[in-house]
Amino acid sequence: MNIVKQAAEVICNDQISEGVYDMWLKNMMISHAAPGQFVSVYCKDGSRILPRPISICETDRTNKRFRLVYRVLGEGTKELSRVKKGETIEVMGPLGNGFSIDRTGHAILIGGGIGIPPMVELAKTLQCKKTIVLGYRDAVFLKEAFEGLCEIVIATDDGSTGIKGTVIDAIREKNITGDMIYACGPTPMLRGVKALAEQLGIPAQLSLEERMACGIGACLACVCKSKDKDEHTNVNNKRICKEGPVFFADQIEL
Repeated sequence: MNIVKQAAEVICNDQISEGVYDMWLKNMMISHAAPGQFVSVYCKDGSRILPRPISICETDRTNKRFRLVYRVLGEGTKELSRVKKGETIEVMGPLGNGFSIDRTGHAILIGGGIGIPPMVELAKTLQCKKTIVLGYRDAVFLKEAFEGLCEIVIATDDGSTGIKGTVIDAIREKNITGDMIYACGPTPMLRGVKALAEQLGIPAQLSLEERMACGIGACLACVCKSKDKDEHTNVNNKRICKEGPVFFADQIEL
C-alpha cells in the first residue's frame, strides 16, 4: 500500500494531565489502523521538517476518526498542543507493524507513561480475559478508557494511586499471571518486562519507544539490536519504524 501524507481534521485537542493532550482527528484511512501502529504528524512550522511519530490510541471506524494521546516534549509537540478544533494537520499512516492478536487465554497488558495510549485500542480488540497494568510517575490519565474492558491495576512512583513502585512491582504484588504479555513504555520498563516474561515462561510482545526521522524505514535512524540479520541491512538490526515498533521479546535485545 502506498502511504502518503493526508489531511486530517481536528475534532478536539484537550489537555487531560500535566503536559498530556488528547486529540481526535477525522481521517478514513487511519481509522482502520491496527493496535500498535503509529502515525507521523507534520508541523506547519517550516523549520521543523521531520514529522513527530505518535502511537494511535484508539480508532472509531464508524465515524472515520482516530485518537492520539501525546505528551509535550519539544517544540513540535508544543506546536501540536496549540492546534484548535476545526483546523487540519498533515499526517502519514498508519505506519509500522502492530501487535499480533491472540484471542485466547489470559492477556496481560502493560503500559508505562506515554506508552499507555496504544493499549486502549489493543484492550478494545482483544476478546479474551485481560488485565491491564498501568504505570505512572504520579498523575493518572486514561484510566477511564479501560474501565469495562479489563481488570485494572495501577502503579505510581510516588504511591499516590495504587501500588507504590513500578509495573513489575505491581505484577509481583498482585501475583498476575497469563498466557501473553503485551507492553509499551520506556526502555527500562520494557527491559524489566522482558526479564519477567523469561522468568515466567510467558511470550511477550514489546512496543518500543524510539526517536524516529522518516518513519518509513528509509533512513535507518531508529534501529534496535536483533537476534536475526535484517534483510535490508544484512546486520543484526531491525528498523523500529518498519519491522516494529512491536517485536516479540525473544527477537530483540534491550
